[in-house]
Amino acid sequence: MANPVKSAVSVRGLRKAFGPRTVLDGIDLEIASGEFVALLGRSGCGKSTLLRVLAGLDRDVEGAADVPRTVSIAFQQPRLLPWRKVWRNISLGLHRPDGRSTALKALEEVRLSGHADAWPLTLSGGEAQRVSLARALVREPDLLLLDEPFGALDALTRLAMHHLVEDLWTDHRPAVLLVTHDVDEALLLADRVLVLDEGRIVAEHHVDLPRPRRRASVVEQRTRVLADLGVDVETAA
Repeated sequence: MANPVKSAVSVRGLRKAFGPRTVLDGIDLEIASGEFVALLGRSGCGKSTLLRVLAGLDRDVEGAADVPRTVSIAFQQPRLLPWRKVWRNISLGLHRPDGRSTALKALEEVRLSGHADAWPLTLSGGEAQRVSLARALVREPDLLLLDEPFGALDALTRLAMHHLVEDLWTDHRPAVLLVTHDVDEALLLADRVLVLDEGRIVAEHHVDLPRPRRRASVVEQRTRVLADLGVDVETAA
């Protein structure tokens, strides 16, 4: 008999309110170890709030949220410290004697080997976001949280980042929760796509397609996800 898949995230009855407004309304969620999950929803539906709770940045909630000990997060903005060189941004908080060599290895993985001694302000948007990913992955997290990390990038850089994230996930296999507004992005990257609406998970889509994926392979699921988001498919096409 096969062993059950271990959960990296287990959320039960999670509730969060800001004054009279309920942002998370009894969320139940399981994410398996090594699973890539994408979370979609309209602005203000609670996506980033859920991610912040899982990251331990917001503890003022009701319900239970069990996450691994090692959790890393990458935000839409890289949030690099401009007065520290790239390698020092990556090794920040590691408290290891081999901090530089560890940072250099992480930079090699995100294809920025020659930028260790660069200052953050000299980087392009895509390069800065790669450094942010390196900083998240250098801690070898069991759970990687991505809060719209590609939203500020141009289309070509965004596509390159998709491939990079997929490669990094394949190599390291953390559980991943990606918050995004981009339906195609979710379907191209994730094993499972969740739709959040008014603080509740209202739809779930399993993406059982081989990788790497092309947009043509997710057309049917794209239509269904857009319908769950309340988007007129003909208008969105």
